Amino acid sequence: MGQAGADKTIQGLTFESEAGRQVYRHSASHILAHAVKELFPAAKLAIGPATAEGFYYDFDIDTPFTPDDLEAIEKRMLELIKKNSPFTRKEISKAEAVETFDRMGEPYKVEILQDIPDETVSIYEEGGFTDLCRGPHVPRTGQIKAVKLLSIAGAYWRGDEKRKMLQRIYGTAFGNREELKKYLEFLEEVKKRDHRKLGRELDLFSMNEEVGPGLILWHPNGAIIRKTIEDFWRDEHLKAGYKLLFSPHMARLDLWRRSGHWDFYRENMYSPMEVEGVEYEIKPMNCPFHIAVYKNGLKSYRDLPVRYAELGTVYRFERSGVLHGLMRVRGFTQDDAHIFAGEDKLEGEILKILDFTLFILNTFGFEDYDVYLSTRPEKYVGSLENWELATGALKLALEAKGLKYEIDPGEGVFYGPKIDIKVKDSLGRAWQCSTIQVDFNNPERFDVSYRGADGRQHRPIMIHRALMGSLERFFGILIEHYAGDFPLWLAPVQVEVLTIAERHIQFAGSLSAALREAGIRVEENFENEKIGYKIRQSAVRKVPYSVIIGDKETESGGAALSARKKSGEAVGPFPIAGLIDFLKEKIKTRR
Repeated sequence: MGQAGADKTIQGLTFESEAGRQVYRHSASHILAHAVKELFPAAKLAIGPATAEGFYYDFDIDTPFTPDDLEAIEKRMLELIKKNSPFTRKEISKAEAVETFDRMGEPYKVEILQDIPDETVSIYEEGGFTDLCRGPHVPRTGQIKAVKLLSIAGAYWRGDEKRKMLQRIYGTAFGNREELKKYLEFLEEVKKRDHRKLGRELDLFSMNEEVGPGLILWHPNGAIIRKTIEDFWRDEHLKAGYKLLFSPHMARLDLWRRSGHWDFYRENMYSPMEVEGVEYEIKPMNCPFHIAVYKNGLKSYRDLPVRYAELGTVYRFERSGVLHGLMRVRGFTQDDAHIFAGEDKLEGEILKILDFTLFILNTFGFEDYDVYLSTRPEKYVGSLENWELATGALKLALEAKGLKYEIDPGEGVFYGPKIDIKVKDSLGRAWQCSTIQVDFNNPERFDVSYRGADGRQHRPIMIHRALMGSLERFFGILIEHYAGDFPLWLAPVQVEVLTIAERHIQFAGSLSAALREAGIRVEENFENEKIGYKIRQSAVRKVPYSVIIGDKETESGGAALSARKKSGEAVGPFPIAGLIDFLKEKIKTRR
């Protein structure tokens, strides 16, 4: 909840506007707090803001809320809404507010007040319930037309894991019941596509407490998809003029001091380890290693641009409370690249990277995205002149490509501005994947140079670039984008050969061998089960094609084979060689 200084009226706002939705949902959050206080008088109130998709409120309560509690709270909210009580705003002195909330036994409100510099604050009253709030709210509770409580979670007070764990109730509110229904249906679809759920069902990956939180175990099904992604990535980088690198998983701590990471990124790094009296650090980034490779030999202007690429595994400290499946982990592989170029080639290289980025994203089925240009943050290194030059080059490249973009002020990295590309999945959700960052800082820090046409030493510009970002996170996005139903080229099992009876096993085995020899990922189901059951099992496992072998197929020696899609549609008939050609063509074209 905020504080004084906001407008007292919301006239002219509608739910269709972002500001209107904020007011509407913030008002619903207030009603949630009122309902909880009526049903659980001992609960202490913390904060309850509106969010992009709803609202939440944090409570300090001895016994955690249950699903039954959530149902009762929502019912009480609807009763309060039905009363149609007016929201009344009052401005009082901060001292009076502190006394009021202290008397009410609301220590979190008192703490919030102590951090407010204003001498006057605002409170809102409704139906006998009072809350500290900047507002504004809707005029009356009855204007909230459709509300739903969604879930309960734990949340540290003020996000500090050293503070008390509070109970957070999430909810949402819409302008009418139809919109709420559509949103709840969307949430159900999101649940079905949850990469953690599908990861278990399709045996793609797992996490293990004995191994440690935030560390991913790739199972055979997930690993073969990862290999397919990596092979495609490496092949395309070689075509695009990149050189592939491999670098160590740790380095002397002095390397990270020199790069600036120890000063600017330390909270995301692990504690150093001592090796023979020297401090080493597990790597959070790959860039200093790529600089070391660049410096291992003299470079001239004829060598530039130098493009290095690596699928490098890095380690970053993420608090356990924010870890989330594949999306937020502690160890991940970054599809990293660094380009060293002269200033005159900067814009051209950025244009090439943009083309390459969109090609990679489109290949994986992402054709809709939001683009952001992130500018200088509060804590930064380097000269303002270099920052302006780098930001200008990024901007010109975006405009040359005709890409619409938004400015994201202050969200650049400490060493330079960047372009961020957020892909939109099949549900329209945006995910941060690709980034292009211009860096004048590290070439200076590491004294990186090249000999120019004039015979003098010059400083190259360094471009940091990731197309997919983290392989783990990108894989999680792919799972949810496709709902685990991967296209043929990515599917862990591309074809399953099914037998109708035991007498068909020998021929079916020879067919499987031929498919495998052709490089097609094939599995067999020769179990003594009814063919209908086998077909259903293949569909559950989301295998793109199944080939059923019975008397006709066996007796003809495979002269007329049909491939059955998950949908039940049959393609063919093919001879064995024709079936292989059909599948290989689809895999080659990544369909």
